[in-house]
Amino acid sequence: MLFSAIEQAPADPILGLTDAFKADARSNKINLGVGIYKNEAGQTPVLDSVKKAEALLLETQTSKSYLGIEGVAEYSALVQDLLFGESSDIRQSNRLFTAQAPGGTGSLRVAAEFLVNVANVSTIWVSNPTWANHNAIFTAAGLTVKSYRYYDKQNHGLDFDGMLADLSQVEANDVVLVHGCCHNPTGIDLNLEQWQQLANLCKQQQAMPLFDFAYQGFANGVEEDAAGLRLVASIVPELMVANSFSKNFGLYNERIGGITLLSESTDSGQRAFSQVKKTIRAIYSNPPAHGALIVATILANPELKQLWIEEVKQMRERIHKMRTLFVSKLADAGITQDFSFIERQNGMFSFSGLSVEQVDRLKQEFGIYIVGSGRISVAGMTRSNMDDLVAGIKAVL
Repeated sequence: MLFSAIEQAPADPILGLTDAFKADARSNKINLGVGIYKNEAGQTPVLDSVKKAEALLLETQTSKSYLGIEGVAEYSALVQDLLFGESSDIRQSNRLFTAQAPGGTGSLRVAAEFLVNVANVSTIWVSNPTWANHNAIFTAAGLTVKSYRYYDKQNHGLDFDGMLADLSQVEANDVVLVHGCCHNPTGIDLNLEQWQQLANLCKQQQAMPLFDFAYQGFANGVEEDAAGLRLVASIVPELMVANSFSKNFGLYNERIGGITLLSESTDSGQRAFSQVKKTIRAIYSNPPAHGALIVATILANPELKQLWIEEVKQMRERIHKMRTLFVSKLADAGITQDFSFIERQNGMFSFSGLSVEQVDRLKQEFGIYIVGSGRISVAGMTRSNMDDLVAGIKAVL
């Protein structure tokens, strides 16, 4: 029989952790594994801007007919405005092409399939470390995955010299995956000078950047977080962006993202985008509508957009406050190990430096669930679970 010889697949390192957390009967358990924003009550709320947009859609929507291959028509232009700036030269150059896709993961998979089957790319470079699913996505599409240095373990910072040294080995037509902001899992981002050096290197090596942009607004602000992407786009002739609205719109289960091409010319972009659409047609034909309609409704309405920007600010500031509180509580508990680097990191995650053994003890003895790499989802911290978290960490250090 076909199925009888198939081996059990290992649990996903992040989603499998969530399954184990759900099965844990302890009342004081803490889930700091999965990358989902939680408010102070430990809930993942629906944003007010989203509720208002959905109310408008309920009143005005007249059809559930299929979308086109590229998705909601208004969505693409609004995504481009958000990524590159409505009045920017790049935005006005007619060299941008965007297709709606099912979340950041779907966007990355469409990009990978296009790169392998159409652009004849064979190698993609990813940071060490990177999001746990990157390797699986790119390998499944047929890409060879190579890594470049990124995290300086000793100093809990960026190994930029190592990064440049490794990427000096990229060859023409290789693709370099970069995190637009709030690097997952380290929370360590490039500054503008470093973005410029990276862009110059890619241009010199004839390699193309692929931005994984899942956390716009969670580092310094919606506009501020796009600065690196916009700078790189002003230097390199071509790039791609896989973006997601799971986090900054709280639309986790709507699976809404996009794949954007910046081409050297309008003509080459049109031809490449036709192949992106052909790729999508062969995978899922056309995307679901609801998430894109929510995003488009908010971004096209000045009042709703301003409300959304304020809500993103509130989420960002809560995460920053949890970083500061965590570091101060660790010090108050008499822990002499320096964790101040956690306050300098951006976004939902912190690369804590905890070992696999320490992470396992936290899970078994204290019901504290953290990814084996030591990545902590700061967004899952609250004032009510902070003391239990700090006590557990103190016990395993």
